[in-house]
Amino acid sequence: MLIANDDEDTRFLVEEALREVRVSIRSEFVKNGEEVLDYLYRRGRYAGNSNWYQPDLILLDLNMPRLDGREALTLIRADPDLRQIPVVILTTSHSSGDILLCYRLGANSFISKPVTFEGLVEVMKILCQYWFEIVALPPLDL
Repeated sequence: MLIANDDEDTRFLVEEALREVRVSIRSEFVKNGEEVLDYLYRRGRYAGNSNWYQPDLILLDLNMPRLDGREALTLIRADPDLRQIPVVILTTSHSSGDILLCYRLGANSFISKPVTFEGLVEVMKILCQYWFEIVALPPLDL
């Protein structure tokens, strides 16, 4: 799972929530939309990285510097080699405009971040159960 969020505290809390859920999934954290694309295209610091893997899910924040989540989502969905990767928006926004726009751009889900750590743990538990235990994801080698 590739997790994009520019806020260091949020990245830490998501990582801790994943530990609490005790799921055995690989996760990589990036700080903005440019790093999302660098990671997906194996550019910059990800070029030649032997630990690189194609994520089976992307958690994407909307409000990030350089390239925001909306722009990153648009570029991911425009690329035939990337568009099959599910993208879940995980953001502080509750805006109906953001929700509608993200679904129109091709987001698979939109989740407003809970305000408590316990709420975040519950969200991560349900999210991981759904995306990694219930649904069938496309093979990564296509």
